[in-house]
Amino acid sequence: MDTVEELNGTYFYNGMINLTASELFFWVFMDTVNHQLGWGKDLTALASIILGQPILKTRGKFHGSTKGTSIASVLARRHLNLELPFHLPTFTNATLRTMKPTYVKNLGAFVGRTIPVVGWVIVAADVSSIAYKSTTTYNRIVREGDKLW
Repeated sequence: MDTVEELNGTYFYNGMINLTASELFFWVFMDTVNHQLGWGKDLTALASIILGQPILKTRGKFHGSTKGTSIASVLARRHLNLELPFHLPTFTNATLRTMKPTYVKNLGAFVGRTIPVVGWVIVAADVSSIAYKSTTTYNRIVREGDKLW
């Protein structure tokens, strides 16, 4: 457990002395980030976001569609080229602006477009968790007047 004490109106935290409330929050936040981020999950998120970016050139596309295609989409379409009897909703860079999904029947197209979304969901979950944990930890250890809420 982290050591926190009050010292002349300032705080002592993990060997650091005379910390103001904002400095204390910074160090609590940094500790929370250190504990939250893990190589496996976060590398997976980063890889899926990068692999889902439309960096490969394509031939012609319809007006308003995202230019290019992603490595994830090319590989998923190649290995999961299966037409389904129903439509699945997907998002691309173009459809995210309008928040209107594009519907596809090809399983490979669905998987290729979903891979970066999974990465962004993991990142969003990490950011939310870090914000919540660091704020609640900070509020638990500071004086009433220094609390964030």
